[in-house]
Amino acid sequence: MMALRVEKLTKAFQESQVFSEISFHIAQGEFATFLGPSGCGKSTLLRCIAGLTTPDSGEIFINENNITSEPPRLRGIAMVFQSYALFPNMTVWDNIGFGLKMKKLPVTQQSSLIEEVIALVELQGKEQKYPAELSGGQCQRVALARSLVLKPKILLMDEPFSALDTRIRKKLRVQLRTIQKELNLTALFVTHDQEEALTISDRILLMNEGKIVQDGTAEQIYTEPSNSFAVRFIGNYNLLDNHQARTLLGITSDHQIAVRPESIYVREDGRNYPEHVRHPVKGKVMDSLLLGNVIRYRVEVAGLELKVDLLNRSSERLFATGAELQLLFNAQEIREVD
Repeated sequence: MMALRVEKLTKAFQESQVFSEISFHIAQGEFATFLGPSGCGKSTLLRCIAGLTTPDSGEIFINENNITSEPPRLRGIAMVFQSYALFPNMTVWDNIGFGLKMKKLPVTQQSSLIEEVIALVELQGKEQKYPAELSGGQCQRVALARSLVLKPKILLMDEPFSALDTRIRKKLRVQLRTIQKELNLTALFVTHDQEEALTISDRILLMNEGKIVQDGTAEQIYTEPSNSFAVRFIGNYNLLDNHQARTLLGITSDHQIAVRPESIYVREDGRNYPEHVRHPVKGKVMDSLLLGNVIRYRVEVAGLELKVDLLNRSSERLFATGAELQLLFNAQEIREVD
């Protein structure tokens, strides 16, 4: 069942076209992410769905009901913002229950629902605290609970974790994903963070300049980029032109060739490689960058700079600047892109 369907939505601000005739659908219980650079239209698109911004044309359907002209309060949508948007003079309890109070639900029912979501976002013991007494991560959990307590048909989230530090951001991603699955909640998430999109999403809709340029699972988006923008925006692909591809890989193509850094191997003496790991070339280490469990090398090969990622198994395997290596390429993971 389609929880959300958008048909040919168009929006411009004066002379600036944000997006034109954009269409997509989100299934019930799906966690979909709009990923793209700043200014590509993803936040405006979210606001149109929420009813906070009026599109110039097109239609929006929730459970096949046309809600394009419905006011925000009647859409059954909740939205979580980057800025939390909490009432500073209200406690956690009152912030979460504000929407229920506006709906004039019985007090006992309000209390039951508030207690339920407080447990869900693990804020027990913080009920009488004010926003100024909470950490950024706790404030964002209050904002999430305030949305969840309304039992929305769809939850929209606009860069909700971007103001938080890395450790808290990663923790909240896991918590959000667990809650979303537990509630079978339809969620639409906006971010410019590739890692965030890849780790949290059932499906990613990659946007650039007001268009959806690729739509697929996180694995598809990462391993099968559809064009050079996707290659440059997702991961750290090596992008080869026709001449470079022919020289290094013996590939003749009218398209550019994309190779992931982890698809390049450093030949080790005594190790047998499968048949699809081939195209040996000599290279020299320019420098290295420690990325935790991965070491990224910049390797010069025939005047071309390649990024090569190796697992950081031990300091003994660290190749020094100037070291000469022989590289091999996994032919099964080489991609042509427009």
